Amino acid sequence: MQRSVEEREGYGFMTREGVKAVRLHPQDSVLVAITALDKGEEIPGQGLVCRDAIPAGHKVAALPMREGEPVYKYGQIIGAATRPIAPGEHVHTRNLRMLDFERDRPPGSAAVPTQFVEESVRAGFEGILRPDGRVGTRNYIGVLCTVACAAPVVHKIADAFNHEGALTQFPNVDGVVGLTHSTGCGMALEGDGMAYLQRSRAGFARHPNFGWVLMVGLGCEVNQADSLVREHGLDEMVSLVHIHELGGTEAAVARGVGMIRERLPEVDAVKRRTVPATHLILGLECGGSDAYSGITANPALGAAVDLLVRHGGTAILS
Repeated sequence: MQRSVEEREGYGFMTREGVKAVRLHPQDSVLVAITALDKGEEIPGQGLVCRDAIPAGHKVAALPMREGEPVYKYGQIIGAATRPIAPGEHVHTRNLRMLDFERDRPPGSAAVPTQFVEESVRAGFEGILRPDGRVGTRNYIGVLCTVACAAPVVHKIADAFNHEGALTQFPNVDGVVGLTHSTGCGMALEGDGMAYLQRSRAGFARHPNFGWVLMVGLGCEVNQADSLVREHGLDEMVSLVHIHELGGTEAAVARGVGMIRERLPEVDAVKRRTVPATHLILGLECGGSDAYSGITANPALGAAVDLLVRHGGTAILS
């Protein structure tokens, strides 16, 4: 039977109606309200009674604090009390200020060596082995553009295949994805901006989740498709459509759709095979922190990443 929060960690305080507040670290001087708490409402487990109404996600004092005393959350100092704070009070900007203090340990000092799982028993998955040795988890056709002006054509081409039944005959193709951007012209031919743009476009083109890529260019842009393909060695994995050469949007869309239809049988012919988890690269993006992200998403994703890395995989946090 699953244990209660108190039995698992000793940090949560529950009623039969559910969790009311949690202490995120044994050293914390505040609790986090999981639901809105009324003035006078009791928080079971510590004999706390709310002296104020506590909005959901906000802090409630778990201990008495003196003026100037550091306030702890997540086991870290988050500020100092601007006046004496009694247990059960709402801890917020009205009684909490920033605090400059000397850190007692350098970043990463709590890091420990990873205990890798033996290779013979590591997890695996059914992946798609690409010619360059990398492994995909999906099998898409990508439609990219060199310049923002070509974005409408990219979306029209991709949309031609993104409706029910469009790929029924090709069960191993996961879809057609259009990836656009907002630059590519009105910029210097050389420099960091162009290098970043071309490098990112080439990175998408080489992504192991793409079985084939179509690149759409306008014709007069600074970021020329032929140069991009040549400079980054994309000849074997990318085909080109030039809008100006074809006479406009409608002709370019028709050509792009036709080229994809021709390639679908080839892309569909891939076979999945069991490969080790070492081929997995997990990307994580901070979506904007709120009161709960450090309680829910961050620990859950952290645990998942730890597990993946122990099995030889990789994670990137941007």
